[in-house]
Amino acid sequence: MAKEKVVLAYSGGLDTSVILKWLQEKGLDVIAYVADVGQEDDFEAVRAKALATGASKVYVEDLKEELVTGYVLPAMRGNAIYEGRYLLGTALARPLIAKRHVEIAEAEGATYVSHGATGKGNDQVRFEFTYAALGPQLKVISPWKDPEYLAQFKGRSDMIAYAEKHGIPIKASLKKPYSEDDNLIHISHEAGILEEPEFRAPEHVYSKTTSPQAAPDKETTLEITFRDGDPAKVVNLDDGTEVEGALAMFQYLNKVGAENGIGRLDMVENRFIGIKSRGVYESPGATILWQAHRDIEGIAMDKEVMHIRDMLTPKFAELIYNGMWFSPEMDFLMAAFNKSQEAIDGTVKLALYKGNVLTIGRSSPTSLYDRDLSSMEIEGGFDQMDSKGFIRIHSIRLKAHALVLRKKQPYDWRKLRN
Repeated sequence: MAKEKVVLAYSGGLDTSVILKWLQEKGLDVIAYVADVGQEDDFEAVRAKALATGASKVYVEDLKEELVTGYVLPAMRGNAIYEGRYLLGTALARPLIAKRHVEIAEAEGATYVSHGATGKGNDQVRFEFTYAALGPQLKVISPWKDPEYLAQFKGRSDMIAYAEKHGIPIKASLKKPYSEDDNLIHISHEAGILEEPEFRAPEHVYSKTTSPQAAPDKETTLEITFRDGDPAKVVNLDDGTEVEGALAMFQYLNKVGAENGIGRLDMVENRFIGIKSRGVYESPGATILWQAHRDIEGIAMDKEVMHIRDMLTPKFAELIYNGMWFSPEMDFLMAAFNKSQEAIDGTVKLALYKGNVLTIGRSSPTSLYDRDLSSMEIEGGFDQMDSKGFIRIHSIRLKAHALVLRKKQPYDWRKLRN
């Protein structure tokens, strides 16, 4: 009788290697799935380790292009920033990883999907909400929420002992006493020595970006061209480098941003599950792109469209953070954001300098900016006498409110807010 199949999201680290063997010992046919989302790994070595640990088959999937076109750029169109600071690097990659996970499970006729996310973090919901949305027939094995698994592995020492017993190669080291998640968008650092929020992250924690103090003592000037809200070309105005193509542009922005110390963030955030956590992030390319995109909107987007979109942005970022990428409310927001980006065309010039992204100019063929109309030097077709009526109309409700307050108490403008 054939064994039931489970597709395991596999990284090659201690946790998922132990899970792979543990699932195999439970009598399952384990297929390992490795998602290449831009992390710096030796994927052939990971494949070999999965096979040596007992996987019957290994998928190594290059998802970098789709990560940029299908997740990064849509998030940028809505200027998604969680709690006003975090550019959602991990959260944007998870639904893509889980989507491909479901596709592989269905192609293999698997009964189960499995992942190594813990019961305290955000990734468990990001994976499992996607499984529910795209593969509702699949059963989920989440070892870190399984009583049997938790009874067997009470700590890292138990996992190391298990790995040694089964001949699983491990790299037990205190060289990095914190956890990391690396992908094309960012690298995150958390837990371990970073759990104390007053403790400044030492310089060795930062692995993608140059320290702003050590960054070049001269600006790097870039020009980013947008069409319908998406980047179309990046030009380095200092050396003439031109880059096109979504993935290539994002990789280039990561490179020049990292060289200039761009994109570092240290924050305490609110996890979906209700726990606060301290995260240290490096997102050089996304930091540049988000600022450039927001700036081109300033010259080419209608005021009321912008203000309504900006009201929706915090909810959009929260949905991404909470793993609701494949949800009806996300479909609704995406349709609105995509509509808002029509004719958001033009070029933004930026100066990168020691951790800072400075906007230094912009132009747009669809510009709504009228120099003559906004000028303080010439009339430009604007009759300033019209402002008398404008102010009079908008003052009506303020005067009515003041009259009501006067009836209730002796007039004193200092008490109007009390």
